Amino acid sequence: MAIKDKREKAVALRKQEMSYSQIKKILGVSKGSLSFWLKNYPLSQKRISELRDNNEKRIERYRETRRKTKEDRLQKTYKTQKKLVFPLSKRDIFVAGLFLYWGEGSKTMSKEVFLSNTDPAVIGFFIKWMEVVFKISRSELKFRMHFYDNMDTKKETNFWAKTLNVSEKQFTKPYIKKSSSLRINQKGGFGHGTCNAGIYDARLSEQVLMAIKTVSDKYMGMVP
Repeated sequence: MAIKDKREKAVALRKQEMSYSQIKKILGVSKGSLSFWLKNYPLSQKRISELRDNNEKRIERYRETRRKTKEDRLQKTYKTQKKLVFPLSKRDIFVAGLFLYWGEGSKTMSKEVFLSNTDPAVIGFFIKWMEVVFKISRSELKFRMHFYDNMDTKKETNFWAKTLNVSEKQFTKPYIKKSSSLRINQKGGFGHGTCNAGIYDARLSEQVLMAIKTVSDKYMGMVP
């Protein structure tokens, strides 16, 4: 059985309230792998109390305690960082968007400003960047989707349109790649394809690319 199949089977067994030891016996994988795969699938308190083996029960409780401790720590850190990050000024959004575009945007086409990503939140911030900094309405933007041939293109297009709060009429004919969407999921992606969002505007492209160039020149030592 391939690793990805074992992982999917492990999740299915965990959902049946099986312990790590039980799953390990069935699949023959290490508890270290199970701990990584199943970190978001803790046993219910009822199931833990039902386990007959006291040692196994102790281990499961320990894992649950560790998970809860980490969850609490991350939540506390999240709240602290949120206070540090927000609110964002217009300049903050401009600079953040500029660096995002530097890394993920189209920089070879001089007549367009497009950015690609599999994460709807990244595309959402790009849209906010367009609206706040350049006064471009999201209704003016175009969207080009890249899907795999085993994906439901209509369903996924609807997902992106609803998530980004835009019309499906703004989406052009998608590009279909002959491969497997499983590859995205195995890499930890979002599994809804890649969204390429932007606008055709030569002057805006010049503005964005020259702003990026000022940063590039600065940190290449070309500007005092």
